[in-house]
Amino acid sequence: MTFAEVQNVISEKKICVLIPTYNNEKTLRRVIDGVLEYTENIVVVNDGSTDSTPVILKDYVQIQVIHLPQNRGKGNALKTGFREAEKLGYSYAITIDSDGQHYPDDIPVFAEALSHEKEDVLLIGNRNMSQDGIPKKSSFGNRFSNFWFWFETGIKLHDTQSGYRLYPLHKIPRKYFTPKFEFEIEIIVRTAWRHIPVKNVPVKVLYDPAERVSHFRPFKDFTRISILNTILVTITLLYIIPRNFVNNFKKKSFKKFIKEDVLESDGSNRTKAFSIALGVFIGFSPFWGFHTLLTISLAVLFKLNKVLAFVASNVSLPPFIPFIIAACLFLGAPFVGGSSNILSQDLNFELVKNNLLQYLIGSAILSVTMSIISGIATFLFLSRLSPEND
Repeated sequence: MTFAEVQNVISEKKICVLIPTYNNEKTLRRVIDGVLEYTENIVVVNDGSTDSTPVILKDYVQIQVIHLPQNRGKGNALKTGFREAEKLGYSYAITIDSDGQHYPDDIPVFAEALSHEKEDVLLIGNRNMSQDGIPKKSSFGNRFSNFWFWFETGIKLHDTQSGYRLYPLHKIPRKYFTPKFEFEIEIIVRTAWRHIPVKNVPVKVLYDPAERVSHFRPFKDFTRISILNTILVTITLLYIIPRNFVNNFKKKSFKKFIKEDVLESDGSNRTKAFSIALGVFIGFSPFWGFHTLLTISLAVLFKLNKVLAFVASNVSLPPFIPFIIAACLFLGAPFVGGSSNILSQDLNFELVKNNLLQYLIGSAILSVTMSIISGIATFLFLSRLSPEND
């Protein structure tokens, strides 16, 4: 892409460059000068720097500068910059760190990638984390982040921690819960949950120990990130995956849903049968309130079909609970000398409480038996419909 074409994309797409900075006096001027070669649409957020940053920024009268009175974290600086960029009429913001690790001459990479997109997209710079000079802790942290991002969104990326990004300002969430480094994880996960594509684009990276000043605190920030991922995973399992499942079901006819999401979904007939068996096993097990969490977690762990497993786990829907309780107590009665005359009693959780061991034994028998039966039946049914899959 030529310089003129880059300028045209920046103008047409209303792109600005957002630079959050905190005590990066050694590299800030170089970063700003590099960006100015492509655009003057720059918003710098000085996050309470105590070095010569304010003095440096006085030399750039052509750009928008926001001075925050005290340091409140990168996430807060980015949020402040996003709000200002929207007020100024921009639709996209390319964020670039001021510590010198990013090359401003990669701005055309983002511009070209955006020019080929037909819809809004969030782009993240994909750094070569295997090159010489990259700290091992950074490579590990990136792999760790990539895994949880995939788990929480289903999107596989090579780099989720790069601060070199392009954000669609009108599509990202308006309110956030994190103020520091973990913000950059929260925003990409929650944007993906809004069905906005999140993609990598190749960028260069420079790690110069003599110049680079990192404000990442390994213990504190890693702990905050771990807590955030725990919350995001819980929301994913309890809300996002069921929501997406219901939405997909609503968009299609029942016949089309069965054909596309069940019969033609990924995996062999054996995998689908195991998925059904897992769902039925969890559904009949006495883990009330945790069925969805357990089903999806185990389906992901064993690489099974999450949709099929989730559907099968709903054998324990409320209308069926009394019958499940009755079957469990009946099956468990011979092992503890309990009463098998179940139908003469009120079938509720108080009855389970008073006959807990009997219920647990019966529940184990029922869940294993029905899981085996449903798995075998599913495999035979699918093999008859599409034997070429195996």
